[in-house]
Amino acid sequence: MIPARYSASRFPAKLMQNLAGKSVILRTYEATVATHLFDDVYVVTDSEIIFDEIVNNGGKAIMSKREHQSGSDRIAEAVADLDVDIVVNVQGDEPFTERESLQKVIEVFKHDDKKEIDLASLMVEIHDWDEINNPNTVKVIVDQNNFALYFSRSPIPYPRDKEAGARYFKHKGIYAFRKQALLDFEKLPMQFIEATEKIECIRYLEYGKKIKMVETTVEGVEIDTPEDLERAKRLWK
Repeated sequence: MIPARYSASRFPAKLMQNLAGKSVILRTYEATVATHLFDDVYVVTDSEIIFDEIVNNGGKAIMSKREHQSGSDRIAEAVADLDVDIVVNVQGDEPFTERESLQKVIEVFKHDDKKEIDLASLMVEIHDWDEINNPNTVKVIVDQNNFALYFSRSPIPYPRDKEAGARYFKHKGIYAFRKQALLDFEKLPMQFIEATEKIECIRYLEYGKKIKMVETTVEGVEIDTPEDLERAKRLWK
């Protein structure tokens, strides 16, 4: 499932911007289908423009019936009546989505015999202090078993002792959920920490869900700003 809003506060209509002859959302959809990992791939949207863009190019799309505050809410509505076990969320602004990273989050559930993991996601190590301090980059810290402890737009851990050997990880916007975790999420009210940080996966942590983080070295480009789009165009070439 690829949740896709037309409006975006930092970069309005970013998913319909041109990336090497096709829209960003179509590039993301095609890249996800090309992994050959899924029984089905859908774009889930509240926008007729995005819906038509996908369907008119031979893809599959679902129109949301209600307004939603997050991608998880939007996907929860879309999968409520589908007979599925695992749902993967690929953000619509990730045109460089590739098989290796997606396969890593799916594999988590194949080894979770006790079904203790509610969702899995990706993180990539970052070293640049500008990126570590950038509030548009969501950071994650994990325990010894790579379960998420917290997500933040602030640099975490705080580098009071820069010689302590801290590693910094950026959270990549790809999730794999058990269907029930998604359905639970939609019913749980947002608390002040999620509302403050504007990071939806904090809600899962606040209500005791377990998030397994998987490290990857594939970074790609998430298109949040016009500058990101220009970087994506250079990378595509």
